[in-house]
Amino acid sequence: MDLWDATSISVGAVIGAGIYVVVGVAAGFAGSALAVSMFLAALVSVFTALSFCELVAWQPREGSIYEYAYQLISPLAGFLTGWMWIISNTFAGAAVALGFASYLHALFPVFPPSWAAALICIFFTVLNFVGVRQSALLNNVLVVAKLAILGFFAVYGALYVNPSNFVGFNPFQLGVLYAAFYIFFAYGGFARVAVIAEEVKDAKKNVPRAILLSLLISTAVYVLVGVVAVGLVGASRLAGSNSPLTEAIKATGNAAAAYTVSAGGLIATASVLLTAILGVSRMMYAMARRHDLPKSLGRLHPAFNTPYYSVWITGAAMTMLVLFVDLTRVVAVSTFALLFYYTLANTAALKIKGHERRYPKAVSALGAATCLTFLTITLLAKPEAWIIGTATLALGALYYWVKMKLEIGKGKHKVLQGHRKQKAK
Repeated sequence: MDLWDATSISVGAVIGAGIYVVVGVAAGFAGSALAVSMFLAALVSVFTALSFCELVAWQPREGSIYEYAYQLISPLAGFLTGWMWIISNTFAGAAVALGFASYLHALFPVFPPSWAAALICIFFTVLNFVGVRQSALLNNVLVVAKLAILGFFAVYGALYVNPSNFVGFNPFQLGVLYAAFYIFFAYGGFARVAVIAEEVKDAKKNVPRAILLSLLISTAVYVLVGVVAVGLVGASRLAGSNSPLTEAIKATGNAAAAYTVSAGGLIATASVLLTAILGVSRMMYAMARRHDLPKSLGRLHPAFNTPYYSVWITGAAMTMLVLFVDLTRVVAVSTFALLFYYTLANTAALKIKGHERRYPKAVSALGAATCLTFLTITLLAKPEAWIIGTATLALGALYYWVKMKLEIGKGKHKVLQGHRKQKAK
């Protein structure tokens, strides 16, 4: 993959869940100051993005932050980072699949949302099973299409903005921080390309560029579309819809525009789901390669050269989530896990020695501090996310402890067998 493919992977991972799905949830907290929350989430993302640029320039590796935390902090930190990365992006994939189903339901009410979400999970699992190159080509097409539709939404919708919808604008309310927490979930995909760094040409240069370019493009699109959406129908109507941009564009009275934006919602959420399955399966592959997960997850298909066990398990997990878990819950849990491993990403970047660094250590320190701040906000905005998040973290720690005990036991057994053989001689 070249720079364009790499940038497209990260843009595809970012633009979709936030602007088409989570914007409604965030509007319920921030009100007419939604754009401020979007900008604040982007600012927090910048510090962590620069830490990822630091890490990838230091050593591009398949597995991204899992490998960096393993090498620069400790094996346990590396395992927990990879574990929570898998949890976060599996839940994120479920969230965007549910968003896809909501926009499909807006176009064709005959389709039950949960089953539509399950079917799209299965479809993209098959696509990832066939190969990353085919996935990258489709992703490029989807990214161009959804950016064009969002551009249409912003330009056409701006003609119908009602200034009265911004009455009560208050950027200093606590709800703005809560909304930024949810929108940070949407920005979380900016580092997706780092997970497949070994598959990018000249990764030390192209992956950092792709990360920063994707964040810049996504921020501009988010803020512009967020302002227009609030201006069209107000924050309260956005908050009450599972397909908020379709709800907003309906204010123009143009049915064709509403269908176009709904189609954009399908495209945007589909492209995020595509990269989510790609990223989670590659993380499983990287962890299996180091024996932190079962070896079978690292097996490559003889014909397609893809980690097929990892791909199918990822797709199955997302399919089960969309059938049994609601949108708000999967977003909150995903964001908790995302903030956890981004905190460790910034911590790992702090460990890089001075002569190998691109940016001052203060950048990574700010990244860690802002992620920890958002984790605190998680406790206030969605305590349930803390309960589920810490439970999955504890489960991962337990798995690692059992694995280490078994490995130590095997080691002792081999030593004992060696002593017995020597005595026999």
